[in-house]
Amino acid sequence: MPAITSLEYQAPWQEIRSTPEDWDALGAVALGRMLSHLHVIRAFEEAVLELDGQGLVHGPAHSSIGQEGGAVGVMAELRGTDLITGSHRGHHQFLAKGLRYLDEGASAADDPFASPRLEEFLYRTLAEILGLADGYCRGRGGSMHLRWAEAGAMGTNAIVGGGVPIATGLAWARRRQGRGDVAFTFFGDGAVNIGAVTESMNLAALWDLPVCFFIENNGYAVSTTIREETRETRMSSRGGAYAIPALRVDGMDPVAVRMATRMALDVMRSGRGPTIIEAEVYRYFHHGGGLLGSAFGYRTKEEEAAWRARDPIARVAHEMIARRWLTEEGHDALRARAVQLARQATDRLTEPGDGKRRIVAGLWPRPEFRDEGLRGDLAEFDDARFEELETATGATGDVRFIDAVAQVMARAMEKDERVFVMGEDIHRLKGGTNGATRGLAAQFPDRIVPTPISEQGFAGLAGGVAMEGTYRPVVEFMYPDFALVAADQVFNQIAKARHMFGGATRMPLVLRTKVALGTGYGSQHSMDPAGLYAMWPGWRIVAPSTPFDYVGLMNSALRCEDPVLVIEHVALYGTTGPGPLADLDYCIPLGKAKVVKPGSAFTVLTYLAMVPLAVRAAAEMGVDAEVIDLRSLDRAGIDWATIEASVRKTHNVVVLEQGPLTASYGAMLVDEVQRRCFDDLDQPVARIHGGESSPSVSKVLERAAFVGLEEIKAGFARMMADQGRPVA
Repeated sequence: MPAITSLEYQAPWQEIRSTPEDWDALGAVALGRMLSHLHVIRAFEEAVLELDGQGLVHGPAHSSIGQEGGAVGVMAELRGTDLITGSHRGHHQFLAKGLRYLDEGASAADDPFASPRLEEFLYRTLAEILGLADGYCRGRGGSMHLRWAEAGAMGTNAIVGGGVPIATGLAWARRRQGRGDVAFTFFGDGAVNIGAVTESMNLAALWDLPVCFFIENNGYAVSTTIREETRETRMSSRGGAYAIPALRVDGMDPVAVRMATRMALDVMRSGRGPTIIEAEVYRYFHHGGGLLGSAFGYRTKEEEAAWRARDPIARVAHEMIARRWLTEEGHDALRARAVQLARQATDRLTEPGDGKRRIVAGLWPRPEFRDEGLRGDLAEFDDARFEELETATGATGDVRFIDAVAQVMARAMEKDERVFVMGEDIHRLKGGTNGATRGLAAQFPDRIVPTPISEQGFAGLAGGVAMEGTYRPVVEFMYPDFALVAADQVFNQIAKARHMFGGATRMPLVLRTKVALGTGYGSQHSMDPAGLYAMWPGWRIVAPSTPFDYVGLMNSALRCEDPVLVIEHVALYGTTGPGPLADLDYCIPLGKAKVVKPGSAFTVLTYLAMVPLAVRAAAEMGVDAEVIDLRSLDRAGIDWATIEASVRKTHNVVVLEQGPLTASYGAMLVDEVQRRCFDDLDQPVARIHGGESSPSVSKVLERAAFVGLEEIKAGFARMMADQGRPVA
């Protein structure tokens, strides 16, 4: 027989129930505030469903009616400086945080319904849900993307679990500030099994982050029951796996939620790391709209009636009336005033017409607003010092490329305490796998943050840090292919945040990664990421080909208030080229290409390791090609003035990239060049690119997959032949 020892989790897992003494201790004023907030949220949500029934809500209306108790119970204990992220079903979370924020500083005698700011808050929230210009996100966010940073509501989220990694970043920033503030992230039972959530829990526990993972367990993911999702239906059980204290509570009891929140805050504000609260709640209506779930056959009317009998508003009112802190008439008056507030917001945004209500036409956003705020205006560069190699004011000479990478980051961290670096193995191996962070861990031990293998988790965390606004994260993806693991955070969250939340949300994040073509790492470690990131207009992209340019472009990336992808190439790391010998503080403008070799036969548009090879190929062939190093690759950063001037001179263009035909950057660039320069072109824009497939591990097959000197020469020869000027 084996020796068997029963194991226990390191962190407690507890169920919390309120007692009559808890209700007594809160008192009439606190309970009255909570009841007022519950009524405002309920009446507001009913107004949304009414508008949805009239066809005035464009898109989904994910009602949270029935689930208000959890959100109100939490927010009653939070500060205005505490931060939250929410879910797609997040009206109640957003409203509860806003209401609590508006209550700060109010006295017991203040009427919770009388504040003009309350009317404006409800008006702007409803305007956003309807997609109108007066909304908090100027109509771009709608029902699922509500953000009011002033109140600490940092964004509800349409991606299930998508706001969770962001919240860990908010908590990371708050912990570093040392003021005791915390973050709460709200998500449903359906999100608990998503990788972003589990990665975030692990990181939060590992780094003692003050974040509460608040699980609204309403028993359904649309119509799929929780027993069809997971074997262990008590979702707070996940805490044990990460040594996170977990609490389970009746979410229909706002006081029990408030008690659990106090316990969680005691852990988090004292520096003891994250917590989990699982609140059992129930949404009264279907996933979206105003029909009951029983109308769709996946719930019974008996089940719905049983949960409605536990209604959080009725529970609070009953307890207050029983203690003679409220009368039935007083409760009816609360309800009437909440309904009136919601009606006032509706009446300001809609008007009668053709026998029904319609949106007031003048409240729609201007169509011209479509792309405004997609990225920043680069005003942060107004006082920047720009340099180019040929006119540099500091001494220059031969510098190893990889040394420039480490040196400029060391200098940036020395100058700016906000900058920190995060990634896998960056603290060891003499500066990570390639030496890019050499010496930084010893110099800045608390700002070189090594991570577990969890790209979605730490990329999203960095996005949350950037969104909070105090610090400037530099994230390293060891290989660019790993972005596909982190795709939601990289493309759905970080790239879209500024535009989605109305154009004002800064996202100062730098993402470093390397192209490893030619190193034998095969299909899943050899991507050129330029084409992928160029599809997401929130990203700025730079691709330096010399040590001098790397320093200037990295400094610009660190200054920029938009997310910037810095692409490096392993073939350049070991090379020596012109770079700064002492001056590491200059910038190179984003959106400025460089003619590295003048010529007249044809224009070569290229970047990274293809730049020196293009120059070499032209020299060895005796071809008078003009080679342009694009340097900035995002759509907003393409230097059309330089490109168009070259095309007017050469009348022929070839786009040169090393990687495969698929997922390429060149296809987009060719299309743009032909549209813009059609009248100056003597022939269609040509391309030099690799094969269709990703590189293989086999040395022979890998070499066949990507572009080298031979393919460049062959492409240049075709360009000359197509002009009737063949070369030997």
